[in-house]
Amino acid sequence: MSSLPLPFFSATCTKDALSFSIKSSSPLVPFQRLELFRSTSRTATTTTTTTRIRSSLFYSLKAKATAEVVQDKESGVAATGSTGGGKPVVEHSRTFIEARSEQELLSGIRKEVEAGRLPPNAAAGMEEVYQNYRNAVFHSGHPAAVEIVLSNMTVAFDHMFLDSFRILVFKPYQKALREPFDYYMFGQNYIRPLIDFRNSYIGNLSLFYEIEEKLKQGHNVVLISNHQTEADPIIISLFLEKTNPQLAESMIYVAGDRVITDPLCKPFSMGRNLLCVYSKKHMYDIPELAEMKRKANTRSLKEMALLLR
Repeated sequence: MSSLPLPFFSATCTKDALSFSIKSSSPLVPFQRLELFRSTSRTATTTTTTTRIRSSLFYSLKAKATAEVVQDKESGVAATGSTGGGKPVVEHSRTFIEARSEQELLSGIRKEVEAGRLPPNAAAGMEEVYQNYRNAVFHSGHPAAVEIVLSNMTVAFDHMFLDSFRILVFKPYQKALREPFDYYMFGQNYIRPLIDFRNSYIGNLSLFYEIEEKLKQGHNVVLISNHQTEADPIIISLFLEKTNPQLAESMIYVAGDRVITDPLCKPFSMGRNLLCVYSKKHMYDIPELAEMKRKANTRSLKEMALLLR
């Protein structure tokens, strides 16, 4: 194992933006100052959303939501196939991927609800994600805000909708899916407009170069956080993509069950290298699944042990 200090990430929310820093007793640890453009929507600051990112990038669905999804893969969905060369083809929903305006995008949600292919609670979550993302990007003052929102939300809705009913089981150690659709770059491009890079920075950046050297020598480096939100892995990658791109793409994160089962979170999780675990706190939320969760956690521990060899 590396003898590098183990930094602790902590997040505090200010009136104007989110501030992230790393705290440790060590005088030299990596830290970052992060400014996020916030949504002005009232729903982004209600009690029910304070445990998410304050700009409400993601909307949490109960496990029940996934079970309620109608198993209908016809009409609005293009079937997966392969090209003449045998390469897989990216699956798309015509309802969302062909949307050319905000009105078409939002009306597509209502269309899928009426057709019985999208549960009402999932639809409400998608609309909330859209409104808060739109408000946050517009708040940034970016000259291409309209195009950015439509482009990113079209792709996001396409995959949120498809992931609400197609079977995708995350492995104990799930590697980022980069083809036929690059989920890693999807996450990067989605979160990038929300960061105010002019007022954000990483301190002690040299420590990340040291981390890379330790990894090349065969050491293991573990970063311990007191909490991790769905957007943190993407934000870390965005901060490191120019100076330490390989580290940004190869980092492995611990993921709880919600971020790998919630249809609105899965597209972002699928672009990251994950060790998937079930929280002890929620082990008995559904009693009949408790034993399955314990066995899954055991498999994840074994995978972690192999990675740390």
